[in-house]
Amino acid sequence: MDWISDLQPHWLWLALGLFLAAAEILVPGLFLIWLAGAALLTGVLAWLLPVGLPLQIMVFAVTAFLAVFAGRRVLRDHPVVEADPKMNRRGQRLAGEVAVVVQAIEAGSGRVRHGDSEWLARGADAAPGTRVRITGSDGAVLLVEPLV
Repeated sequence: MDWISDLQPHWLWLALGLFLAAAEILVPGLFLIWLAGAALLTGVLAWLLPVGLPLQIMVFAVTAFLAVFAGRRVLRDHPVVEADPKMNRRGQRLAGEVAVVVQAIEAGSGRVRHGDSEWLARGADAAPGTRVRITGSDGAVLLVEPLV
């Protein structure tokens, strides 16, 4: 246990910064990265300048506070946008496609086939074999309208 007392504080700050950066990679949320930057900055400062532990803690607290709020402002001004907003929303991706009624749509609900899949459907009454246009989805239920 003597090795713990022999450790320089800057190594602990640098290790904490790397740990927080790795945690941000594993559990992305764009929060821990700012704390990691503050810890790494504190570690470099403690390595270059002979400052005591209370001042190091204060430097970490101030830089973490500033980094988190600066990061929030940057993300507010430049939000992360999805490359494909309909990814993993298969029903919404089908909007505009044509499907065929396989179970009559009566009283507003039935089943349609699109490609090799059958879906629950909601829309105007239609007989089996009728072609309908998919207008959207409500969960796993396709919203359809008669093809004109």
